[in-house]
Amino acid sequence: MTSTAPRTVPASASPPGPSASAPVRVLAASMAAVSVAGMVVGGVLEAGVPVPLSQWLFIVACVILPSVGLLIAVRRPDNPYGWLLLVTACCLGLGGLGVGVLVAYDDVHGPFAVAGALLASLFSGFYGLSWVFIPLIFPDGRLPSPRWRPVAWIAGVAILLHWLGVLLSPDEIYALTFPHGNPVGLEGTAGLLAASVGGLGQVVVFLVALSVLASLVLRLRRGTLVERRRLRWMILGAVAALSGSVTTAIFGQSGQAVSWVGVMTAVTALPAVIATVVFRHNLLDIRVAVRGSRLLLVFDLRPTVDELLTELGPGLDEADPVEQLGRLAEAVRAGLETRWAAVTLADGTRVVAGGEDGEAVLTVPAGLGHITCGPKAAGRFNAEDRRLLGSLAVPIGLAIQSARLAARLVNAQEAERRRIERNIHDGAQQQLVALIAGLELARATGGGAGSLALLREQARQTLADLRELAAGIHPSVLSQGGLAEAVEERCSRLPVTTTVTADPALRSRRFPDEIEGALYFTVSEAVANALKHAEASRIEVRLAWSGGRLRATVSDDGRGFERGGPGRGGLSALADRMAALGGGLDVSSTPGEGTLVGAWVPVPGSRAPVPG
Repeated sequence: MTSTAPRTVPASASPPGPSASAPVRVLAASMAAVSVAGMVVGGVLEAGVPVPLSQWLFIVACVILPSVGLLIAVRRPDNPYGWLLLVTACCLGLGGLGVGVLVAYDDVHGPFAVAGALLASLFSGFYGLSWVFIPLIFPDGRLPSPRWRPVAWIAGVAILLHWLGVLLSPDEIYALTFPHGNPVGLEGTAGLLAASVGGLGQVVVFLVALSVLASLVLRLRRGTLVERRRLRWMILGAVAALSGSVTTAIFGQSGQAVSWVGVMTAVTALPAVIATVVFRHNLLDIRVAVRGSRLLLVFDLRPTVDELLTELGPGLDEADPVEQLGRLAEAVRAGLETRWAAVTLADGTRVVAGGEDGEAVLTVPAGLGHITCGPKAAGRFNAEDRRLLGSLAVPIGLAIQSARLAARLVNAQEAERRRIERNIHDGAQQQLVALIAGLELARATGGGAGSLALLREQARQTLADLRELAAGIHPSVLSQGGLAEAVEERCSRLPVTTTVTADPALRSRRFPDEIEGALYFTVSEAVANALKHAEASRIEVRLAWSGGRLRATVSDDGRGFERGGPGRGGLSALADRMAALGGGLDVSSTPGEGTLVGAWVPVPGSRAPVPG
C-alpha cells in the first residue's frame, strides 16, 4: 500500500506487480504464451483453413484462462492460485494442440501422432484441475482447512489415473473422439484395464468435484459479506463447468451444436467468474476503468492511511476513547481485508473488529499496545499490507495513549470526589452536627450570652471551613478575577514567604475555564507539596504568557527528592490533566536543593479583558 494515487495502465498490457521479479514475470508470460499458442495452432489444425467463426470464438474464449492466470501470478506471485490457473491453461492449450495434430495427420503410427496423443491426453488434467482444485483453493491458493489434505491427495491421484487411462486406452475407446485411433494405446486385457482405471479416476474426480461444490455452499453460508460475494460467483462457475462437461459427455458427436455449447461452457465458465471477481469485487486491488476511448486497468485501489483517517475523522471526534479504538480496529480490518483485527492495550484490554475465527497472523506494536490481524479474506499478507499496517500503527498508538489517559483522568476524578466527600464528612458535617447539638442544648437549658457567643463562633468557623472547601473545588476568585488574582489569593494565606510574579498581560486577559483551572490547581498542588513534604521556607511562583503558551512555574528551597522517587507521584493526575489539554508538566528536583515544577498549556484564544 502506498499513499500515491491509483496507477493505471492500458488494458492490453500485462502490468508487472511491484513484488514480482523479472524471472517470475518471464515464467508467467511464457506459460501464458504456450497456452495461447497451443490453442491457436491446435484450433487451426483441427478446423482447417479457412477457420470457421465458431472455432475463432472458442479460441478467444479460451484465452481468458491464461490471461487471468498471468494477471494474478504477476500481481500476486506469492499466491499459488495464479500459477494453478496457468498450469490449467497449459493443459488446455497443449491438449488442444494435440487434438489438432491428431486430426491433421492421418499417419496413426508416425511421430506426430504419438506427440499428438501425449498432448491431447493433457485434457484430463485440465478437467481435473478445473473441477476440483480451482474451486477448492479459491481465492488465496490455500485449502479451506487441513481436513481437505487427504481429499486433495485423492483428487490428485485420480487425475493421474484418468490421464493414464486416456493415454493408454485401446483404439475402440479412443476412436470415439479421435477417428484415427490411439497410437500409444494398449490392446487386449491391458487396454481394457487401462480404460477401466481411467474411467475410475474420472468418476472419482467428478465425485470429489461435487464435494468441493458442497463445501463452497457451506463456506458461503458461514463467510463474511466480502467472502459471500466472491463465493457466489465461484459456485456459479463450478456448476456451469460441471454441467458443460456432463452435456458434452452425453451428446458427444450426436448433437454438434449442443456439444459445442457444452465445451464452451466447460472451458470458459470458471475463468469468466474468476475474472469477474478480480475486477468487480476488487480481489487484487484491480478494476477496469474507461478514459475516453481507452480501456484501462486501475491498480492499487485500496484506501491509503490518509483516506481511511479522513473517512473516520468525524466519527472519531464524537466517539469516546474505547469506541475510537473499535473504529480504528474496523478500519484495519476493512483496509487489509482481514477476517478480524484487534487492538490490545498494555493492561490486556482487547477491542476486536470482526469475528475472531482464525489464528493471529500479523502483530505490529502501536504505542503502548499492539495491533493483531487474523487471516486475510483472500490471499496472504504482502509488503504493501505490512506498510499500511505500520502506518496505521501511529494513529492507533495515539488512540491507545488517549484511552489510557482518559482512564487515568477518570480515576483521578473519582479520587478527587472521594477526597471531597471525606473532607465534608470529617470536617463541615461534624461541625454542623456539633452546632445543632449545641443549639438544642441551649434551647433546653435556656443558655445565656456565653453559650450563644460560643455557638456563634462555631457557626462562623463552620462557614469558613465550607468556604475553604469550596475554594479547593473551584475558587470564586478564579471565576471573577482570573488566574493571576486567584493564585495571589491562594498564596497570600501560606505560612511561609511566597512571591508571586505575573506578566502584566495576564492581569488584563482571561483564558478558557479549563486552562485557568488546570494551571491554578497545578500551582495549588505544587505549593501544598512544598509545605507538606519539602519543608520549604520560601516559595516562588511565576506566571507567564508568551509564544502561544500559558506557563506556571513553582520553585521552593526545600529538601528536594531523588528523580523517579515517590515525591513526583502526587502530581501524576495533574500531569494527565495538562496532557489532556495538549500541554505538559515537568518536575526537576535535587536532594537538598529544592524542587522546580513547570506546567504549560497551549492557548488557542483568550476572552475579553477583565473589567477594571
